[in-house]
Amino acid sequence: MDPYAAQKSDKFSFGLWTVGNAGRDPFGEPVRAVQEPNYLVRKLAECGAYGVNLHDNDLVPFGASRTERDRIVREFKQTLKDTGMVVPMATTNLFTHPIFKDGAFSANDPKVRAFALQKTMASIDLGVELGAKIYVFWGGREGTEADACRDPRVAIQRTRAAMDFLCGYVKDQGYDLKFALEAKPNEPRSENYFPTTGHMLHFISTLQHHEMVGVNPEVAHEVMAGLSFVHTVAQAMEANKLFHIDLNGQKIGRYDQDLRFGSEDIKGSFLLVRLLEGTCGGKSYTGPKHFDAHAYRTEDESGVWDFAKGCMRTYKLLAARANAFDSDPEIKALIAEVKDAHLDPLLNASYSRASAQALKAAPIDATAVAKRGLGYERLDQLTIEHIMGARGL
Repeated sequence: MDPYAAQKSDKFSFGLWTVGNAGRDPFGEPVRAVQEPNYLVRKLAECGAYGVNLHDNDLVPFGASRTERDRIVREFKQTLKDTGMVVPMATTNLFTHPIFKDGAFSANDPKVRAFALQKTMASIDLGVELGAKIYVFWGGREGTEADACRDPRVAIQRTRAAMDFLCGYVKDQGYDLKFALEAKPNEPRSENYFPTTGHMLHFISTLQHHEMVGVNPEVAHEVMAGLSFVHTVAQAMEANKLFHIDLNGQKIGRYDQDLRFGSEDIKGSFLLVRLLEGTCGGKSYTGPKHFDAHAYRTEDESGVWDFAKGCMRTYKLLAARANAFDSDPEIKALIAEVKDAHLDPLLNASYSRASAQALKAAPIDATAVAKRGLGYERLDQLTIEHIMGARGL
């Protein structure tokens, strides 16, 4: 058996919009046929994925009648049952329809804001019906080109009101559902509100039901802003707010590319997988691992499934190398925590007048400490050797 082949237990998932991407871009028409959702689910199951995610209109066309909606959902649920697939996450498309040209929750027109709430409540109902436990909010068109169009503080207040309202709706309906907010610095708007995960984490702390809201960071979105995705995810994990994650590849300084996971910045991808898997000693991430990416426009349908398998296989390859890396005795020695019998109790103690005086009086030879080499060159070289398979496997 191939140890790097995806299994249901890996909790790998894809969106209908990812493997269903027909290769259309702002400069060119589609290069692949649009595939029916049930077909995509069956193919994902064959590839070893465990879950499929969706926007409301990925499954139910905009404007569909209630009868049509119920038929589509009934058939989709049967496909999920037949394949053993699940829907771990759902979301709402609040960016495609022209009504959202000035945003959704933050739009100046109250009719737009009301329609966004209507659409989201219906989409939440759909997600829960399909078994979703996580609901993601990406602010697609929540932003500006002409900044003078609204006070950005008003946009924040409107978004907060919408999130508080929707949290209340979920609680009132008795749904077992958590929200995850997804940041992005720009595109399709010139400037997006809440451009990074750090912005989202602070915003969450201001919500009425902050306990049920976390984040859904995406590799590409943080890299677009020139930030370390590993540090972003670490902060979310440390705050117990990593509710969901979007994995893909991205070249810094470019448009949102949604490349195959691990195809760019292999060291960053390795360190991310190491963090998520917990091989470095911390708590691991146990939620769905969602690949929010799509195949190159050069590919036919066969290439789409090569892309999907590649995302999952690369993750498992990196997980194996992370385990070998953190089991390596030399690595362990290089990153071992420095112990000091005198200082450790003072540094780990809560503040008191006595501890402050003791710390102020502690003898520290700064010159001697500064002379000690830390071995990070060796550590980084060993990191590269583990990633390249020259050591540990």
